[in-house]
Amino acid sequence: MERRDFFKLALLNLTFLFYNRSGFSHSDKKEERKSNLNKNNGDALIIVDVQNDFCPGGSLPVKNGDSIIPIINKLQNKFNFVVLTQDWHPSNHSSFSINNPGKDPFSTKDMPYGKQVIWPAHCVIGTKGSDFHKDLNTNKANLIIRKGFRQEIDSYSGFFENDRQTHTGLEGALKNAGIKRVFVVGLALDFCVQYTALDSIRLGFETFVIKEATLPVNVGSSVESTMKNFKNFGVNFINFEEKV
Repeated sequence: MERRDFFKLALLNLTFLFYNRSGFSHSDKKEERKSNLNKNNGDALIIVDVQNDFCPGGSLPVKNGDSIIPIINKLQNKFNFVVLTQDWHPSNHSSFSINNPGKDPFSTKDMPYGKQVIWPAHCVIGTKGSDFHKDLNTNKANLIIRKGFRQEIDSYSGFFENDRQTHTGLEGALKNAGIKRVFVVGLALDFCVQYTALDSIRLGFETFVIKEATLPVNVGSSVESTMKNFKNFGVNFINFEEKV
């Protein structure tokens, strides 16, 4: 399967998954919003996968992926609760091409939970590629969620593994902290950021994705499909300086 064709298929499957999952509730009621964040204790910032392997020079880079890091660092100052997600794979992970002889990167295979993409090895536990980018400020993080560490299950969302049943623990942590609104940034907009934002809204959090603090893979109609999903499911796609 060509890489472009795979991404088109993946986006179609993602849209189907979320349209057919129960639990979404989106009200058209407009509530009065605060003029700025002002470190609202009910707000959390989730920084998705700003790791070396997803930045230029990594094994699965997003173009100019490191360019959003200064904005993310600035944005952290507006939050009391900051979460980092981190892809964290064992070297024998079932999604890696090196562990699937005869399977090319970006092809797929059937797993008990559905189609699994075959990826180049990335974010292997203990390697430089799995480290957060050196320019990312990690000192403000209250919590680091490591995902994909189970050999047999991949993970895109910060909330669930790809079987859509196995929790990462993020939902409980946010609810225990009294979080009501979630702001998502990081890499990549049209995949892990999208999965995280859609799960966030489904789990009952008012959810925002900040435009200047995320970048897409941008293959085929991936960005267009992401924007449609955000609109359909009530994810707010906002500017960094926009009043919320």
